[in-house]
Amino acid sequence: MAELTADQVQALIRAGVPMAEDIDLRIDHLDADKAVARVPFHGKLVRPGGTVSGPTIMSLADAAMYAVVLGRLGRVEMAVTANLNINFLAKPKPVDLVAEARILRLSRRQAVCEVQLYSQGGEGELVAHVTGTYALPL
Repeated sequence: MAELTADQVQALIRAGVPMAEDIDLRIDHLDADKAVARVPFHGKLVRPGGTVSGPTIMSLADAAMYAVVLGRLGRVEMAVTANLNINFLAKPKPVDLVAEARILRLSRRQAVCEVQLYSQGGEGELVAHVTGTYALPL
């Protein structure tokens, strides 16, 4: 399969999931082993209490998993989220949110992934840990 660049995967995600445009999803790095995705901080993503909303965090994690799957397998646009488990560990700071995704196990029918999400800047505090599974098209 043809290797995809970070820019190509970002464009695929933004075209297929218009909400990605709304949160300004960016794919900063992509290779066969890791994807790094980012959502720049914006006031419209904040929930009461001044922190980034849970749906924004989950969306970033899901997009990062999809990106690493595309980075490993190429254009498998019909790969879909089958499971996503998230542990919120700390209140995100009002800065960019960064996700680092890796594939833990890959089989013919599924990719099991792990994502660590950080507040960018300062000490880069771990704010959430995600595991998820992508179902792969046959």
